[in-house]
Amino acid sequence: MTEDQQTITHNIARIRERMAEAAHRAGRSPENISLIAVTKYVDIAQTRSVALAGLRDLGESRPQMLWEKSTMLEGESIRWHLVGHLQRNKVARTVASTHLIHSVDSVRLLKEINRESKKIQRVTDILLEINVSNDKEKHGFLPAMIGEAMDFISQLSHVRVHGLMAMASREGGRKVAQQEFAAVRNLRDRLSEDQPENVSLDELSLGMSGDMEEAILEGATMVRIGRALFEKL
Repeated sequence: MTEDQQTITHNIARIRERMAEAAHRAGRSPENISLIAVTKYVDIAQTRSVALAGLRDLGESRPQMLWEKSTMLEGESIRWHLVGHLQRNKVARTVASTHLIHSVDSVRLLKEINRESKKIQRVTDILLEINVSNDKEKHGFLPAMIGEAMDFISQLSHVRVHGLMAMASREGGRKVAQQEFAAVRNLRDRLSEDQPENVSLDELSLGMSGDMEEAILEGATMVRIGRALFEKL
């Protein structure tokens, strides 16, 4: 085992311990929370080490990097997640390469994903990104606008929504993060009362290395972890 693999294997175990502890505090089962390894800061060798350590759900922020790594690691049984912003001119190649797109943030992007998915005769699985902090520098649907988006989604034949994704504010610390994650969960609960046939809101992609516990306490079913995976022992 290489030094990278030893480090990553150790860190995965440590992260899963943190996840399990938070899940037990919330009265939840750790088995119902997925760990998404965000590999955007590391090279192909370290990315492969994550897969070899047994973690097969890998996330990238840049579509081009996802395309490159998915090609180079073809055959490794990796489920690729796009967790960063997706421009419409990059949709065609992305829908063909990705297990789940977490960051769908506009009606125009939804329309393009549906169009390109129809071309290749597949249904693309997505999450809707929520701008819960109302930060003008962030992407995502404002909570007040998501109802209109649901009406549009109901007309799409090649898109399936599995839940919501959000990032906490850059400022405010863990307390603010937990409040914002709770707001996303409450939004999900309200939307679940009346949702289109191609929408199920079972997934909440919330939390990163610094606030995963708060996310799990508020119902996250996926946490997106990058930095904590690669910290040196």
